Amino acid sequence: MVIAVVDGQGGGIGRAIVEKIKAAMPEVHVIGLGTNSVATGQMLRAGADDGATGENAIVHNMQHVDIVVGVIGILNANSMMGELTPTMASAIGGSHTYKVLLPINRCHIHVVSVEDIPLGRHIDNAVSAIQNFIAENQ
Repeated sequence: MVIAVVDGQGGGIGRAIVEKIKAAMPEVHVIGLGTNSVATGQMLRAGADDGATGENAIVHNMQHVDIVVGVIGILNANSMMGELTPTMASAIGGSHTYKVLLPINRCHIHVVSVEDIPLGRHIDNAVSAIQNFIAENQ
């Protein structure tokens, strides 16, 4: 299984996601896809097996990964203060990969009827969803 983690700005959320995925499933291949080099660097330092930066990297890799993980804003054009381009959002949303999205109420998106819990618990829930998907698809 190849898992892409998409993040931007400072890369803190992507770093936390990569750390928890690699701790729970060290055998999976994780690609850190950053909208900028700082985010990519954070994910690589957290243990991502590979990393790439920018629009073309994100668009290209959506064809080659099994799972994509990130905040719900990665489906929204111009989110992350404009770092996530319409082309990136279209590639992520239009890909046939399994998407695991964290309900972070930023980027002018407010997700209702979702439990208001700390980010770390959302990430734990995302890792659990990934593990279940992998188990069902092996």
